[in-house]
Amino acid sequence: MEIQEAYKQKKAAQLKEWGAQINLMEAKLENVGADMQVKRAEQIKALRAQQQAASEKMKELGKASGDAWEQVKVTADKVWDDLKSGVADAHSKFK
Repeated sequence: MEIQEAYKQKKAAQLKEWGAQINLMEAKLENVGADMQVKRAEQIKALRAQQQAASEKMKELGKASGDAWEQVKVTADKVWDDLKSGVADAHSKFK
């Protein structure tokens, strides 16, 4: 398997997992007070935006090749790190 394809598959799996975690946090909103619902809903909205950005990077990775692929990979890694940290931070607050 080509390294680029393995990279894309790994990132797609991570994106799917984080999406499920965001969905779970969203479901938990019903069990918190009104003030917390507002704060957590804003956090989930931000995570959804990051998730969308990561999804767009996946599309770019699919179209890129050669040196362009390496450039997209660098920015994709940054987007993934931001989303990973955002999900972890939100997850810790939803426990």
